[in-house]
Amino acid sequence: MKRLLVVVDMQRDFIDGSLGTREAVAIVPKVKRKIEEYLADGQEVVFTMDTHFEDYLDTQEGRNLPVKHCIKGTNGWRLCEELEGFEGRRFEKSAFGSVECGSYAALGGYDRVELAGLCTDICVISNAMVIKAMAPELPVMVDAECCAGVTPKSHRNALEAMKMCQVEVPGI
Repeated sequence: MKRLLVVVDMQRDFIDGSLGTREAVAIVPKVKRKIEEYLADGQEVVFTMDTHFEDYLDTQEGRNLPVKHCIKGTNGWRLCEELEGFEGRRFEKSAFGSVECGSYAALGGYDRVELAGLCTDICVISNAMVIKAMAPELPVMVDAECCAGVTPKSHRNALEAMKMCQVEVPGI
């Protein structure tokens, strides 16, 4: 079985930086273990990276969320220290979901795609929906234990919404 793990936005600003949460900090070891399991099994791991520039506050997102984060080249833009050494393609994205990553998953001949990372209620759900839209017959799964949302409530709401859209969310 050929599987792909998409690690969504496990960047410093979302973990312990400008938009960090204790829930995000708590999932880092779990995500690291999941990556190690995939690689040990000979499977592929890719990463999305929220990528903004100095003009972030002038963008639509910046006007709605006026907190500079993931500015390319800054420390906050980098993957967290525990994950940055892992090999795997990086998909930089300025939007919540990566069409490039979705296309990669859809055309890669995978039997299953799994997502883990941040934030469940924004970028994880967006990337899951992009993949489902581009490959409706490809099974997509989200590991709830390896994700964190902006709040615990919005995390849970996003997991429930993904289930309604035929994304597997074991344990939910």
